[in-house]
Amino acid sequence: MSHYFIGLTGGIASGKSALEKAFAARGITVADADLLARAVVEPGEPALTAVVAQFGDGVLQADGRLDRAALRVRVFNDDDARRALEAILHPAIRTRLQAICIAAPSPYAIAMVPLLAEGGGRSAYPWLHRILVVDAPAEVQRARLMQRDGIDAALADRMMAAQATRAERLAIADDIVVNDGDLDRLVRAADALHARYLALAAATAA
Repeated sequence: MSHYFIGLTGGIASGKSALEKAFAARGITVADADLLARAVVEPGEPALTAVVAQFGDGVLQADGRLDRAALRVRVFNDDDARRALEAILHPAIRTRLQAICIAAPSPYAIAMVPLLAEGGGRSAYPWLHRILVVDAPAEVQRARLMQRDGIDAALADRMMAAQATRAERLAIADDIVVNDGDLDRLVRAADALHARYLALAAATAA
């Protein structure tokens, strides 16, 4: 079991996945909030029951699974609906994240939470010991997003604007990795952070 936990976050297309893979390659357990967001709304899960109670049977497919497209339509441009959905999903996701991290066989564990700043930051995740932010210049984010999703610059800018600002993310950071596309630099950063986190975890256990 692990007892030292790192929150990993960053803006869209900042390179979080690349850093996640770097830690995983070093034997560190990474719990991914995006994957858990799907798991908590599988049939039979309490969160799915709560979503249906809030939004109606119209958000279900014929097989009883969540119709994500229908739900997106319901919450798109409706802040109250989006907040209601987040109030259901976020606590369930946080509970799963913490459980996976605690059960991790590695000396420390990482909770990858793309919307950590938007979801309450430290107050929502008081069990995190440190927060690691992957930072990328806005122009690099935009170019990656356009290439990854096949979209134009205007849509990429709207997607970036829908998230916390770069300054808001950096404000909650204990550690920062700049990911401007230099893979060697990213690997070196992962090595240095891994050594630091091992030492911190060992000191906490002592």
